[in-house]
Amino acid sequence: MAEQKKGGLSPILGIVVGAVLMFAGMYVSKDVKIEFLESLKEQGIPLDPGKTLAVIGVLLILFPVIRIFFIDPLMEAINGRNSELEKTFSEAEALRTEMTQMKSDYERRLAETEASAREQIQSQVREAQELRKTLMAEASAKADEMLRKAQEDIQAEKSKALTEIGVYVTNLSLKATEKLLGENMDSEKNRRLIDDFLASTEAKN
Repeated sequence: MAEQKKGGLSPILGIVVGAVLMFAGMYVSKDVKIEFLESLKEQGIPLDPGKTLAVIGVLLILFPVIRIFFIDPLMEAINGRNSELEKTFSEAEALRTEMTQMKSDYERRLAETEASAREQIQSQVREAQELRKTLMAEASAKADEMLRKAQEDIQAEKSKALTEIGVYVTNLSLKATEKLLGENMDSEKNRRLIDDFLASTEAKN
């Protein structure tokens, strides 16, 4: 508070002192005659202390006026501009920090997304491999089943063919025996004897 009062009285005091010096200088310059100064003036060295005092008084009046109407507003404008610049710098720094945070969040989310996509791809690859194994196992089982069935069919056809061959050989043997003996050999007993003979022959083979 004391500094404000002191700062407020200084311009007024300067104006008052300047006014006193100005009027005193005008009075001295107009009404006071100094022989020493007159002799200097005659020698070509004009000195007028009154005008000098008046000029000093005018300067003392002008300095506070210039300060009040020019320097102080200019300083206020400069300070205001500095405050605005500091505020702008603070906002820019805050924005930069926010952008850095947003960049970090974006990079983190991108990394998480890439990791999730990579995990999904690996999971799908594993599922495809499992499906491939399953299909191969099913195909192998079907192939084994078809092979077993084919072997059974072959064995059945073989047995059927052997049976048919046996019947044919039996009939052929009966006919040959009939021709040799001149008798009818087509009896159940004779047929059974021939079948037993052929069966024993196949067993030995």
